[in-house]
Amino acid sequence: MISLAKYPEESAASAAQFLDADKTYKRITRRLIPLLFILYLMSNIDRVNVSIAQLQMKSDLGFTDAVYGLGASLFFVSYALFELPNTYMVTRLGALKTIMLLTVGWGCVSSLTMFVRTPISFYTLRFLLGVFEAGFTPIVVYYLSRWYPLERRSKPLALFSSGIVISGILAYPLSGVILKFMHDVGGLSGWQWMFPLEGLPCVVLGLLVPVLLDESPQTANWLSPNEKTMIASMLEAGAPAKEGQTFAQTLRNPRLYALMAVYFFFASAIAVLHFWLPTIIRSLGVTDIALIGLYSAIPSVVSLVAMITIGAHADRTRRLRENIVTLTLVGGAALCLLPLVPNSLVLSLVLLSVAGAALFTFIPLFWASVPACLPGPGVANAIAAVATIGLLGGVVSPASIGWLKTHTGSMSVGIYIFGALFAAGGLLYARTTRNVANLRKREI
Repeated sequence: MISLAKYPEESAASAAQFLDADKTYKRITRRLIPLLFILYLMSNIDRVNVSIAQLQMKSDLGFTDAVYGLGASLFFVSYALFELPNTYMVTRLGALKTIMLLTVGWGCVSSLTMFVRTPISFYTLRFLLGVFEAGFTPIVVYYLSRWYPLERRSKPLALFSSGIVISGILAYPLSGVILKFMHDVGGLSGWQWMFPLEGLPCVVLGLLVPVLLDESPQTANWLSPNEKTMIASMLEAGAPAKEGQTFAQTLRNPRLYALMAVYFFFASAIAVLHFWLPTIIRSLGVTDIALIGLYSAIPSVVSLVAMITIGAHADRTRRLRENIVTLTLVGGAALCLLPLVPNSLVLSLVLLSVAGAALFTFIPLFWASVPACLPGPGVANAIAAVATIGLLGGVVSPASIGWLKTHTGSMSVGIYIFGALFAAGGLLYARTTRNVANLRKREI
């Protein structure tokens, strides 16, 4: 709550408006974030559950690590190709209808993975999964930017983005249990049960989006006229859109390409955890597949606490830039240290937890900063462009680690490379954003 003592020159009515803003935005968060959070959680479950399913799929279908790695990478190929087209649909259909179509689509595709029999069918469905998941995050970031001014955006984005962490807490143990206890039920393997059980709920949730959410504050009948006016004023005061660049001008801004590189380095590093975490746990001597799922959830539990705590800290101190740079350096160092403790489950889990906390917390802080780094009416397309090119890191990482593991039997070199790239991304971000005023500490 904001103290009245901070506004000695303001009238009681002005101070009350600030207090009402806090109450209004708490209500907005309660209305918007839960469903968006669940959708994001489910999208990440459907994206990464293949990482534990492959422990059965490879033996059942005769797939190598290289086949699995290529399939994991193809998700990011289509994700990058369709990020901008899917985001463009917002201008035609609106954010909510676009989110509904994407969610129903990826739920159906994920469920169909139960019918995979050949590498080609595996590659095709992973590609299609990327088609439908593409654009979801930047669309939500853009959607929330229509509700929250910059100074109030980090915490709701952290709450939304915590879905990626909680998906790890739920996906690995849940998938492990399904793989173990549903195996051979009805003549199907455990992994064949896993995909529809975790994919079909997305179809139902997607259909609820236009029913439960509102496109903008102005269309929300649960907000009063005064609240709508206040929100519009706060958004206008906090966003330099009229003075900013169009998307065509943004394309000539070197900062856009630096942010693409930073996100590329991040995507390549987080893919190590997304698609190889259960394999890393098994390499430490854990053989029970349900136990692998349980251990794989530990970094996500730590990441959840870090994500909420650091997100709130960034909002309170207004030091987005410093927090982002620190996370990249700490996370990169933890990944680089991981191959040095190949025989210690405890130390490996500690390093994986530190790396996961840094990587997952980076997400909401980075996206909260992009509108300030690339202000203007073209910000939605700029967000999509950064995500599109940046996520190509997810193409490089799984495929290269899969190839290295198939041909050398080790993932160490790949982990060193992508850990170092994440740290390098932090240094590039620090240099690129050193003159961005909205990322500095300021009194509100």
